[in-house]
Order: sequence, then C-alpha cells, then structure tokens
Amino acid sequence: MPGQLRISAGQYSDRGRKAVNQDFHGVCIPKEPLLTAKGVAVALADGISSSDVSQVASEAAVAGFLEDYFSTSETWSVKKSAQCVLMATNSWLYSQSRQSQHRYDQNKGYVCTLSAVVIKSTTAHIMHVGDSRVYRLRGEQLQQLTEDHRHWIASDKSYLSRALGARQQLEMDYAAFPVEPDDVFVLATDGVYAFASDAFVIDAIRTHDPEAAARAIVDEALHQGSDDNLTVQVIRVEQLPSPDANETYRQLTELPFPPILAARTVFDGYEIIREVHATSRSHIYLARDAESNTRVIIKAPSIDLRADPAYLERFLLEEWIARRINSTHVLKPCLQTRKRHYFYIVNEYIDGQTLKQWMIDHPQPDVETVRGIVEQIARGLQAFHRLEMLHQDLRPENIMIDTTGTVKIIDFGATQVAGLMEITTPLERPGILGTAQYTAPEYFLGESGTPRADMFSLAVIAYQMLSGKLPYGAQVAKARTRAAQRKLTYRSVLDDEREIPAWLDETLRKALHPNPYKRYAELSEFLFDLRHPNKEFISKTRSPLIDRNPVLFWKSIAGILAIIVAILMLK
Repeated sequence: MPGQLRISAGQYSDRGRKAVNQDFHGVCIPKEPLLTAKGVAVALADGISSSDVSQVASEAAVAGFLEDYFSTSETWSVKKSAQCVLMATNSWLYSQSRQSQHRYDQNKGYVCTLSAVVIKSTTAHIMHVGDSRVYRLRGEQLQQLTEDHRHWIASDKSYLSRALGARQQLEMDYAAFPVEPDDVFVLATDGVYAFASDAFVIDAIRTHDPEAAARAIVDEALHQGSDDNLTVQVIRVEQLPSPDANETYRQLTELPFPPILAARTVFDGYEIIREVHATSRSHIYLARDAESNTRVIIKAPSIDLRADPAYLERFLLEEWIARRINSTHVLKPCLQTRKRHYFYIVNEYIDGQTLKQWMIDHPQPDVETVRGIVEQIARGLQAFHRLEMLHQDLRPENIMIDTTGTVKIIDFGATQVAGLMEITTPLERPGILGTAQYTAPEYFLGESGTPRADMFSLAVIAYQMLSGKLPYGAQVAKARTRAAQRKLTYRSVLDDEREIPAWLDETLRKALHPNPYKRYAELSEFLFDLRHPNKEFISKTRSPLIDRNPVLFWKSIAGILAIIVAILMLK
C-alpha cells in the first residue's frame, strides 16, 4: 500500500548441540491504525546456559514485549513505551527468581538477554540488554548497532554484566537510527555471530529472501562449530511511509482534549448516549460504537488538567494496565480500530451497578453471597498480582456487578506497576493513592504496599458487606505511627441479628490485622479460610461447655462434687 511502512521478515532458530533451546524470538506487524501509531516490533532473547528456567525468561521477555508494547498509548514515544514494558518485565522476572530456590544465585534464575527493534516512520529504535546483537546492513556494510554487556575476566572466562531479570532495576541501552529503503536489520544470538562471518551474512542476505537467509546463516554457524543455541532474524525495509504519514506520527503526540460531550453528539465514530459521571478529574460517557454497534464507555480527561503532566501520565497508564490484564473480573479496554483525533480511552460497557449501590440494595446479604462476591474480586486482584501490580484503591465504588452476577474491578487510577517509578508519584494526597477507609495501615506509615495491602482492602469490603460497618471505624487513617496502630482495636463482625460463624470472624480479624506480616501470606489462603473452618480458629472460638451442653456441664460438676465428698468421708 503506497505511503505505508512495509517490511519483509525471516527468522530461524535451532537448539544446535544443546538439549534445550533457550532462545526465543518474534516479529509483530500490526494492522492499521497500530501500524502507523506504533510501527513494527522485532525481539530476540537468549537464555543463560547456567539456568534451568532461562528459556521461560526468554519466552516471557519476547512475548511480553511484543504484546505489551502495542498496548501502550499511541501518544507515548517508542522509547517511553519500550522502557515501561521492559521495566515491568524485568521486575516480574526478578521477583520470580527471588521466589525460587535459587533466589541468591542470579545465574540460575529467570534471566535472559534481550534485543528489540521497533521501526516506526523512518526511524529504527533499538532497545538492548545483554550480549545478543543488532546489526544494520546498508549497501555492503554490516554495522553492529549494539554493545555487548559482557565482562571478560580472562581470554576464556566472562560473565554478563547486564541482563533482563538479573537485578531489581533495569539498565537498558537505547538508540535511534534513521532508516532508508532496502536497509536490512539482523538480530542474532552469540551462537550465531561468533561463528558465521560478516561476509557470509552479507552474501546470504543478498542472495536469498529473508527466511532462506536466516536459515542459511544458522546452518553456517553450525557448520563452523557453534556449540550454543542459534537464532537469527532478518528484517528488510521494503517501503517507508510517505511524508504525509510522517506528519501523522508527529501529530499523535499533540492530541487535543475532547470538549464536553452532549447526548447525540457524534465523536470520533462514537455516538454519545449520555454522561454517566463527571468529576474535576474526568468525564465518563456511555456511547455507541457506530462501527460495531456496541455500547462502550468513554473516559475523557478534564480539560482543566491538560497542563498537569503527572495526571496525564497516570491517565494513559490506566489504559495500558487494562490492556495487560486478561481476566473475567477486570474491566476490559476496547481496541482502537480507527484513527484517534482526541485524547481519551474507551472501555467495555458493563450493564449493572456498583458494589456500593448493591450494598445499599442488599443491607443484610447471606454469608454465601458475600463469599461469592469476595472470591470474584480476589480473582481479579490475583490477575493484577501475577503481573507484579498492586491495585491500591479497592473500594465498593470501583467494583461493578453486572446483570449476570459477574463482579469486575473497574478503576486502575492508583495501580502500582513494579519497576515503574513514575507511577508512584501521587496526584492529590502525598503517599496515599487509595481511599482512606479501605487503605491498608502500612500506607499511612509511608511504607510501600504488597499484595497483603490489597488483601486488607478486600477484607474491609467483606466485613462491610456482612455488618454495614468498618472494622476499625475511621481510626486507621488517624493512626500514623506504629504505636498508634498497635492500639487499633478490631470490632467483631458478630452480632445478635446475623447468623455469622464465629470462625469466620477470626478469618476476617487475621486478614485485617494492622501489621501486614500477621495477615495471610496469600489471597488464596484467605479465600480458603472463608469457606473452611480453620482448626486454630475453631478451638479459639469454641464456646464453653455450659453453653454447648448445660446438662452435661452440671452432671460433670455433680460428679466431681460427689468424688470430693467421698474422699472427705474416708478421712
């Protein structure tokens, strides 16, 4: 198609003389409008031979990059999008290593190299960590564009000085190069470039199509004695966008804010049905997508905040976070299928009500109903936690129940993504992004959160559904020292009006402990105890014998007295 970026790609991978192939690779050429907005992405990862799980790291790194990069906002630069994705991936890999049996030996953990190329407009953006390489063939010159992150101790001994997942913080190389028609980019692991000569690579690319060239280069490296996994990708630029398309790229970063929208307004291919909610921070509309004839929710930022970069940053992160999570119990974004002329995000429409309204309509739900709702919310939270994300603002207003009874988490404005420092910057309240009544006590001490903080918020919601009250009243937000938090007194959820098992009260007490290390270690443990009486709690809450069996109690007392009398008479 004239005026559009077009490439041809070939790739080939072989385990070589090793038992397992720890390399992973991929190419993603999206359709419009993503092709114009985000470009073409290529990625290659090489596992480290000392690790038995490095191939898992390689696959997660490449698959995550190719999927998550295209989920970032079109208004972000390539560099920002790639950094965001790779920092999150690095943090996830590092956490997996820390949870494994080899947590103190990075050489046996979830570690890999990564080289990625994004070709957008007339520029190639290179992201790199480790010792896989990116080359550019222009004319007859094969130029290495990346620097190996390998430190040599001796002529035959070396180690990777940088790798994905090796450390908590990622240090990534980034570079941008102009692209010309017929440029060829080559990505290769050390099992290839250490054995196939530059001359052979150039000849193979000039003689064959990209797919055949990739296979020929791998075969040559094997023939020359390569003893490692071998992977190579060959990307030829067939056509670059026209100047008019280039102008479109620049305009994407300068999208205007939408005006206030009224019912029946046609807006970017959506017909506005009505305004659902409006605050000083955003406007939310129910709309109909004219293309698919489905209802959607449009969220537009408040025009008063257009000069606030921190707000805009978090607004865009909401969309990216939603695109990363695939769960029945988390709000889904709508994929953008046409050019966007304004700054907004589009999500699925949920036909239902908020949990807050549901609690008003059902002031005394039975225990089983509460369990069902809590379990669905927890499954949504687990989807966040699997990706090293904390929700941080779980409350009834941020939870929807649709007409089928399915529960969904709908707001990600306070979500923290591990590895991304910029989203920890608060917008309104220093240090506190959630709502005070549902926020875990550790946040009020200035501590960073963990999944146990989200568990606390979920337990508050469970407690509130059962009692209509809060477990500590309004005292948590006032307790800003450890001494004050030690004085917090849990109010039992039990009362004379509700049939609630005593052991269930103890389950909530543990999940709501002010000290996060005295709560459940995992959400799954909390959910299990909500349904299965914990033996520890049963013995703790077991009522006295006089309450359980008064007749047996008094018979026992009488028997004991009779024995005492008999002993006294013998004396």
